[in-house]
Amino acid sequence: MPLFYQQHINQHTRLAIWKIEESEAYFASTVPLQRNITHPHKRLQHLAGRHLLRYLFPDFPYQEILIADTRKPYLENEAYHFSISHCGDYAAAIVSKTERVGIDIEIPSDKILKIAHKFTTEAERLEVRSTRYEVGSKNLEVRGTNYEVEKEQEAINQLTLIWCAKETMFKWYGLGKVDFIEMLQLKSITENNVIAAAMVTPKKTIELNIHYQMLHPLVLTFIHSL
Repeated sequence: MPLFYQQHINQHTRLAIWKIEESEAYFASTVPLQRNITHPHKRLQHLAGRHLLRYLFPDFPYQEILIADTRKPYLENEAYHFSISHCGDYAAAIVSKTERVGIDIEIPSDKILKIAHKFTTEAERLEVRSTRYEVGSKNLEVRGTNYEVEKEQEAINQLTLIWCAKETMFKWYGLGKVDFIEMLQLKSITENNVIAAAMVTPKKTIELNIHYQMLHPLVLTFIHSL
């Protein structure tokens, strides 16, 4: 079934993830392609994401979507706030009538071990409870035991979660020019699927709660906040 995950967060806010199994023609018959995308799979992701907007709210006016200088899609009258994410054969969207929103999905990959130092602080890396692996090091040693493989995968999953959370904050903020280390700060990852975070801007610090789900093979994070 193409609908991979769905959540009605509250009366005014909904999200869903679509597993893309259809052809481009399936989406193109009802969803307009609003910009020139030459790569076939990226075009398919684009169409599936916009298909989800009207799936969540049937009266969503996706033909009125504009793109800001920061590349954030938006509606001029803000009748709906929305955010879209794509990864592999999946597209995700969150839509709200009343709250600003952000969403991100990612499939964990070991590539994140080498770039973690570019988007995490030392304190955030301590949240990744792996003493055997040097996060961000190119000299990652995997000896092949089940224990070591499991610990590596745990580190990959948790770092992917941190990346998703920060990408979600970036989308929620929507104004671009964000330092992922200095401005996007994660305080704690709790067991009730909430990440306590803070966005530090030149004018003020904004406290945020980022919700997450580990939905194999995806990591999902989202924000809904005024």
